[in-house]
Amino acid sequence: MIQESMQLHGAMTLFISRANGDTETVYQDNLIVNVGFDFIADAIGKSASRPSVMGYIALGTGTTAAAATQSALVTEIDRNAATYAHTAGTKTFTFTADFLAGDATGAITEAGVFNAATAGIMFDRVVFPVVNKGADDSLTAVFTFTMS
Repeated sequence: MIQESMQLHGAMTLFISRANGDTETVYQDNLIVNVGFDFIADAIGKSASRPSVMGYIALGTGTTAAAATQSALVTEIDRNAATYAHTAGTKTFTFTADFLAGDATGAITEAGVFNAATAGIMFDRVVFPVVNKGADDSLTAVFTFTMS
C-alpha cells in the first residue's frame, strides 16, 4: 500500500533598508488559514468560478495571534502587488512585494498573501515582533512556500 501525504509550509522574510543605510532582516513562519486551504482546493478542482490567483502582499499593525479561522489581517495598513516565482521541478514558490519610502509607514506586526488588491481571499497570516518602518525606509516582503 502506498501512503502519501502532502504538507505546505510557509515562511515570511522581511528585508528592511533604513534611510541611514542600516539593514534589518526579519524571518517568521506563517499560518496557512482555512480559507487559504479552500483556495487551494478550488484552484485545483473547480472548472468554473475559479478564484483569482494570489498576487498581493498586505502589511498591518494587528497583534492578535494568527488563527486558522481568520480571513483578513486585523489592522491592514497597505497592500501591494506581488511577483510570483516558481522553478519547474522544485517544491517551492514565492511571492515578493516591495514597499518603498512613504509606503506602509508604521509599526508593522502582521502580513499576509491575498488574491485581490482589496478584500479578496487571504492565503496565510503571520504575526511578528514590531518592525518600525519609517517614511524614508523601504521594505521587501518575501513569502516562501515549500511543499513536501
